[in-house]
Amino acid sequence: MAPTANPQIGTGPITVQPAVGGQAYAMLVSSPHSGRDYETGFGGQTHLDVATLRRSEDAYVDRIIRDVPSFGIPTITANFPRVFVDVNRAPTELDPAMYSDRVRLSVDKDSRRTASGMGVIPRISADGRQLYGRRLKFAEAERRLETCYWPYHNRLQAMIDETRERFGAVLLLDVHSMPHQSSRGADIVIGDRFGRACGAVICDTVEHQFRAQGFVTVRNTPYAGGFTTESYGRPESGVHVVQIEVNRSLYLNETRVSPTEGLDRFSGEFCRFISAIRESLTPYLRLS
Repeated sequence: MAPTANPQIGTGPITVQPAVGGQAYAMLVSSPHSGRDYETGFGGQTHLDVATLRRSEDAYVDRIIRDVPSFGIPTITANFPRVFVDVNRAPTELDPAMYSDRVRLSVDKDSRRTASGMGVIPRISADGRQLYGRRLKFAEAERRLETCYWPYHNRLQAMIDETRERFGAVLLLDVHSMPHQSSRGADIVIGDRFGRACGAVICDTVEHQFRAQGFVTVRNTPYAGGFTTESYGRPESGVHVVQIEVNRSLYLNETRVSPTEGLDRFSGEFCRFISAIRESLTPYLRLS
């Protein structure tokens, strides 16, 4: 495959940006789907070109959140593309039909995401195209989980644990982007698994701040949150997770997968959002 024209900042499977001057707030920001390093991993296994594969990205979300550490909040970003490994899926969301030999890990046979071809090792791209012309060896899935999936989740879990231990609670903002055609007229979709992943006051504050900045928001429709929101969000234990879906038309030419002048503008708005909620949420995210 041809190298990507937009290499990811950072080396290895993930990039962690520490808070400038040390972490000052009980918050974390993640971007699991903006990875665009297509040079490593695939090794010619897919017949689709990079331009087609890139339509599956939450393209340039890493750039939207790049200034967040200057507000005293760390970030974590996946550098590998979601069509290679999707870390917003459970490790059991594997499709045995993709492999020519025995699947040696537990499989969630009832996963709708796997059935649709969008499991932890995706079978199709975001526009429904088959990624592979033949079945893979299961060792390939194991390699991807070992080199990409688990390093991301192990580091994210460590960041959550460290933050909760220090402050008494933690809010993780898991940032994604959505196609304009699926946005249903919203600029921002806020997902909290219908209240199960985040305390009401905290999620309300997130939504109210976006609205105060002039954005049209909806809650949980059509995106209520994926694996990260579902599995990490435990508000009763002080771990709050909110998935944020940004309408790509705000900052991206979706056909060419290239940033528009709106990227810098929305990145600035996101920083304004972060600055506001870090202060207003402090009473709810600290040791009692």
